[in-house]
Amino acid sequence: MRRADRLFRIVQMLRSGRLKTARALAERLQVSERTIYRDVRDLQLAGQPIEGEAGVGYTLRRDFDLPPLMFTPDELTALVLGARLVEAWGGAESVIAAKSALARIEAVLPPELSAPLEAIRFYAPGYKMQQAHRRLLDKLHAACLSRDVVSFRYTRLGEDESRSEARLVWPLALAFWSGVWTLAAWCETREDFRTFRLDRIEQFSLATRTFTPKRGQRLEDYMRRVRADAVSRQIPQEPGS
Repeated sequence: MRRADRLFRIVQMLRSGRLKTARALAERLQVSERTIYRDVRDLQLAGQPIEGEAGVGYTLRRDFDLPPLMFTPDELTALVLGARLVEAWGGAESVIAAKSALARIEAVLPPELSAPLEAIRFYAPGYKMQQAHRRLLDKLHAACLSRDVVSFRYTRLGEDESRSEARLVWPLALAFWSGVWTLAAWCETREDFRTFRLDRIEQFSLATRTFTPKRGQRLEDYMRRVRADAVSRQIPQEPGS
């Protein structure tokens, strides 16, 4: 994690108004307590109104924050549900971001709205999402953004792993279908669009080169084909089979 990102997260964690010990911050950010002490000191010197002391804990002064956010109960429900879904099924980095965003919102809510936040009964258990798949989701999303060609071995649904095939693809987008993440991509191996279930991808690696989609290979071309197939079959298409 970059130091700038770590400093930002320390501030976000201290917005709750509750004392956070250096040990708790260090465990959350996976650094040493000495690093936390140094970061807090630097934040204080930079003007952040962090109160507290070593051995006791730290907090951000409550009058230094955004004005109270005004949400309706339905809006809060939607935000909490969205964050919990990301925590359950998102990539490793997205999980951290969702928790941080929810904590940031909760820290600045007025009392009449903060209580109902805990009463929301929408949950999304994420025990089926393996950590390896979360990391792969992060890597594939980054490859979509940077247009990196990727390679992996893929086993089609219903086939034995011994029949996995090597694929070289241009990652275009990721989609979530009823508990399964899929990658939409232009496949160099097949010279056509393909969708791949992340839970059937193995030996993933970057191919050390980028791609530039031409007409007929772009994400919008893929979506146009999906919509046309859905209309022709009159049922939603779920890729990855």
